[in-house]
Amino acid sequence: MKKKCFIFSLIFFMACTLFLGINSQKIHAENKVYKVGTDLTFAPFEFQNDSGEYIGIDIDLLNTIAKKQNFTVDLKPLGFNSSVQAVQSGQVNAMIAGMSVTEERKKSFDFSNPYFIGGISMAVHGDNTEIKSYDDLKGKVVAVKTGTVSANYVDKIKDKYGFTVKSYDSADALYDVINVGGADAIFDDYPIIDYSITKGKSLKRVGDIQERCDYAFAVKKGTNQELVKMFNEGLKELKQTKEYDGIIAKYTSNSSQSNDASSIDESTFIGLIKNNYKSLLSGLEKTLILTLVSFIFAMVIGIMFGLFSVAPVKPLRMLSAFYVDVVRGIPLLVLAFFIFFGIPNITGKPMNEYIAGIITLTLNASAYIAEIVRGGIGAVPVDQMEAARSLGFSYTKTMRKIVLPQAIKIMIPSFVNQFVISLKDTTILSAIGLIELLQVSKIIVARTLQSSEVYLITAIIYLVIITLLTRLAKILERRFR
Repeated sequence: MKKKCFIFSLIFFMACTLFLGINSQKIHAENKVYKVGTDLTFAPFEFQNDSGEYIGIDIDLLNTIAKKQNFTVDLKPLGFNSSVQAVQSGQVNAMIAGMSVTEERKKSFDFSNPYFIGGISMAVHGDNTEIKSYDDLKGKVVAVKTGTVSANYVDKIKDKYGFTVKSYDSADALYDVINVGGADAIFDDYPIIDYSITKGKSLKRVGDIQERCDYAFAVKKGTNQELVKMFNEGLKELKQTKEYDGIIAKYTSNSSQSNDASSIDESTFIGLIKNNYKSLLSGLEKTLILTLVSFIFAMVIGIMFGLFSVAPVKPLRMLSAFYVDVVRGIPLLVLAFFIFFGIPNITGKPMNEYIAGIITLTLNASAYIAEIVRGGIGAVPVDQMEAARSLGFSYTKTMRKIVLPQAIKIMIPSFVNQFVISLKDTTILSAIGLIELLQVSKIIVARTLQSSEVYLITAIIYLVIITLLTRLAKILERRFR
């Protein structure tokens, strides 16, 4: 009897332990914060409304599933291509960006159950009467978005139908090029084209939907399996409760397009400014902070290497030359990609996009500042250095008391010009998901489809800031003279 009681007790204890262990693992997984990358300009799946909130089919599905499954989402609006690289480098845990499931992508990603069935469609300008089928594309120009299933499909059929291809990194650029006549047709997922038409874009779809494909939530292969499981369970529950149908209808039915519309008419120049000036000012603030912080670091590093370049010690001169040649020899965009995506792949630790942006701008500007310093010192007559040394001054004292005070007067205008260049270089950092002024503009264009007006406003903002800086350079130059 005692033996039976002991066996039953042992079985009960093991069952309780297993139950508690499973539940503790579930609670641990559920309470976890997951970084999820997404696109920026892919309405109606993900875009930013006039209140600055990210909405769309993907975003609403993800947030609702996260709430039901009790995990937290840290959304990272990086753009499609950057999100793909961020997942691969471990910068984010997953991505949801209207990503089509393909055999090629299955080699690198694990996918959830499909949450939407998409497909590729061709569209032309609303006034185009020449292109009525694929056969009419001979000798024409077709535009696609890079890294998409549409791009792969177009690449397969371009020789058959005899057209040339232009590729663009963002959806807003893709739809702008058809509007200005830079392409005769575009290929994109049909829900995106339909959404653009309902928002007033002069487009029309031509031909049948091709390459039907599943959209799914994706993680790096072999990682974050608990997140995929929770997404699948949440998606199943949404479909059972019909909440899924409500989310899809909210962004695809014509009658509900006003759900994300602005209370101010954004079809006018004044309306765009009234409704988006806060976002634009926020983007400008981040642009100026990025430029200022990176330039301070760049000045320190650049002056140091500039002094190395004229030092009497040969190894220091060689080190300076090597640093300048390497940094200036790498395109800024490549440098940004290496720092944000490449270094985490090497170290295994994610990097904040703002830190990556500051490091990129610092390295790039410091190499040019080093050359400014070298040129400024070189502009001071060499006989002044020789005269001071002959009087018994040390090299350091001669530089500090005689050469540098004169060289600084020569360098000041160039320093201001380099600051202006760094300010403009911040636009490149949108490629790694930094929400600076240009990226804010792209997000507004994705929602309003008013590209000409939005980019004109952005250009005016840059023009005003850069003109003020240029005036400052001239004032400083006159004062030092």
